[in-house]
Parts: sequence; C-alpha cells; structure tokens
Amino acid sequence: MDLNRRTFFRVLGATGIAAATGQRLAAAPPGGSLTEFSGILYDSTLCAGCQNCEVTCAEANGLPAPTATMEAGVTRNTDEAHRTVVNTFTTSKGEAFCKKQCMHCNEPACTAACLTQAMYKTKEGPVIWRGEKCMGCRYCMVSCPFDIPKFEYHSANPKIEKCTMCYEKMIDGKKPACVENCPAGALVAGSRRELIKEARKRIAANPDQYVDYIYGEHEAGGTGSLYLSGVPFDEIGLKTSIQTKSYPELSKGFLYSVPTIFVLWPALLLGLKEATKNNNSNSEDHE
Repeated sequence: MDLNRRTFFRVLGATGIAAATGQRLAAAPPGGSLTEFSGILYDSTLCAGCQNCEVTCAEANGLPAPTATMEAGVTRNTDEAHRTVVNTFTTSKGEAFCKKQCMHCNEPACTAACLTQAMYKTKEGPVIWRGEKCMGCRYCMVSCPFDIPKFEYHSANPKIEKCTMCYEKMIDGKKPACVENCPAGALVAGSRRELIKEARKRIAANPDQYVDYIYGEHEAGGTGSLYLSGVPFDEIGLKTSIQTKSYPELSKGFLYSVPTIFVLWPALLLGLKEATKNNNSNSEDHE
C-alpha cells in the first residue's frame, strides 16, 4: 500500500476538487448506473446451518478454512480470515440461523469515507477493495454501520478483508461461491430488483412462514444483501436500528460546508510522511 509522491499529489488534487465543487469521490449513484445492481437474497427459513458457505468462501478467496462451530448464544463476526459467518440463535420460534457478510450498500458509507477510492462501489453492485489505491487510513472500517471491513493488523502487507460478492466470478457470468454451493437453496443471486420481487412472492405465498419485511430493501438506503426471516430480525442478530436513509446522505451537507483543509488533512499528512521518508533516504544515499 505504498503511495509515491506523484500518487499523493494526484489524490490531494482530486480530493480538493471534490471538496470545492461538491462532487463525490464514490462510484456513480444508483440512479446514474447503466447496469442494474446485482445482489444476493438469503432466506433464513431455508438455511440448515451447514456452514458450507463459509468453507467455499474460504476456498474461493484463499483464506484459512473455518474451524469454529456454531454455538447458540455465541455470535461470531466476520474478520480478516472470514468474509462470511453463520450463527445460530434461539428464537421465539426455536432454533434459527443467520449468515453475515458485507451488505453491499447501494450508497456505501465506506466508499464515501475513502479518500482514494480504494473502497469502491462497482457499477454491477458489489463493493470491492482495491489495494493498490489504499493508503491505510481505515476510515472504511469506522464508517461502516454494519461493522464489516476488517484490517489485517498482524500482516507485513496488510489488506482490508470483506466479502466482494465474488466480483471476479460475477463479471464472468458466474454466481458467488456461497450461492453456488448452498445445498439448502437458502441463497439466490440475481438483480436486486428481481430478488425483491422473489422475496415478496415468498412472503405472499407463505405469510405464516415469514415476517412481512425484506431486510436490506431500505436499510442504509438499500443494500445488495437481502434477508428473509421467520422471526423478528433482531432475533437472528441483524441490526434493526439502521436508518433507512443512506449514511453518506447525512454527511453530504456538512462535508460541503467544511473548509477544504479539513477534508485534505489526512491526505496532506500522508504526503508529508512520504516526502520526509524519501528525503531521509536520499540523504542517507549521499552520505
């Protein structure tokens, strides 16, 4: 994640222009996207808790094989070695499972907080991390309302780890690894619009089986990861306090009124650090 002097000034200039003109440094907004966002519908009522999605996710992304087993009352979170986890919950209707991964927000807080567009909302829908652009500020971690991006603190070459919805497979016309390998059929991939239609159809056909709500349709301005449940969503570990308006929308007016120096400050500090390091290296070479 080295940032040379030329890259620094390019980032600094782009950030300054965006701050001065009110333009966003994120991907094109949903209304301006030429490609309809893709997503994944997870039906908790069909999930068998086999954790096969965890295993295949690890295999597809070169991560350590998951070793932890589910235990009621113990909620596991995603981390630098696990892009998705399945937890078991004791609910008002008995045992239920819930898969957790990146929500792939329509207007992600993480991409709005990223000064270098390392965290990026693709036109297809998945939110991905681009290591060559990352300056290591970890603002994406702080800004995410779902607490998803994780930093490899113990690595010599740290990365930000999170689900990418198997973006590389998607652009080749394939399904995400977890969807391809779900034996219970609890995961369905497709366009977000069609997934919402499918979710509504399931609710209408089996009103006693489902809560009449699609989690992710409106949360944080809408997400690419959508959920169906047979019990209230807080009973399966999902945050029900998430607002319906996107989080970048909240800060837009404030950021446009903030003096440019405050917006540029993180990039400025990084540039000074790199310049100082280079100057010290040059001095040592001449001694």
